[in-house]
Amino acid sequence: MKLNQLPPIEPAPSPGNETRRRILGVGVATLDLINTVDAYPAEDAEVRATGQRQARGGNCANTLTLLADLGHACTWAGTLAEDPGADLIHADLSAHGIDCTHAVRGPGGTSPSSYITLSQATGSRTIVHYRNLPDLSAAAFARIPLRRFDWVHFEGRNPDETRRMLERCRREAPKLPISLELEKPRPGIEALLRGPDLLLIARAFAPADGGPGTAADPGAWLTALLPRTDARVLVLGWGAQGAWLLERGGVPRLVPAQPPDRVVDTLGAGDTLNAGMIDGLVRGLKAADALAQAVALAGLKCGRTGFDGLAAAARARGL
Repeated sequence: MKLNQLPPIEPAPSPGNETRRRILGVGVATLDLINTVDAYPAEDAEVRATGQRQARGGNCANTLTLLADLGHACTWAGTLAEDPGADLIHADLSAHGIDCTHAVRGPGGTSPSSYITLSQATGSRTIVHYRNLPDLSAAAFARIPLRRFDWVHFEGRNPDETRRMLERCRREAPKLPISLELEKPRPGIEALLRGPDLLLIARAFAPADGGPGTAADPGAWLTALLPRTDARVLVLGWGAQGAWLLERGGVPRLVPAQPPDRVVDTLGAGDTLNAGMIDGLVRGLKAADALAQAVALAGLKCGRTGFDGLAAAARARGL
């Protein structure tokens, strides 16, 4: 099932006229401790936080949260520790209607955690992440019935295991659309370029992979990447400038950002962009229109704290 060949989508029971798809996400869920400060401190400085909150995070989990709030039936597949943090993660995902049936709990290890400093001066975030929990294995993924889903989204982690998952999808469900997030360079990540229909690429991945000139010409970098993948659509998030799009057979184009009046919280903006792109495509939008929606959604996110109420705000604006 290619991106421009999705079958008719049945209407969701609620809300409005949205369409509903069954989306499986494979990746990480974390516990985030977020400290808000007036401005990011210098090294060895001591500053007082103006606010603090705990949230469930993780790229894939964030993307599924927004997709669920947008009306889709979402399932998360990942690993959970045997600790109280895992209970909080599971409870939060379940509260958003995300099915965790295929999550795997393993003895030992602790729940992944991110310690985040959010600057009120710029809206930027700095993250210190800790994890000693294994990623989901291909053997565990093999127990998930693919026929239940209309779309599968992977984080580009643990390339050896993820490659086996991609191969299984293509072997057992060759028409099932697949998206893959490339957040950062990892050893062996090249093996994941074959298999997905949609590549969702973070800015941090491009310079390290693309070499000199990437920042000056991201469109040229996408053009050079295209022969190395069989994906039909490539999206490259480019921060405050927006996002780049390259479709097979087309030319790169920049979809300009739609920033809020005031940047409040950029944490999860990339996850929001990914969710908006997937949502647009499963609703039958052309790739360019889907990315325009996704960029607008990410801009809306940057003007808000967290994800709560984001989907409702997007609907109110006609996204």
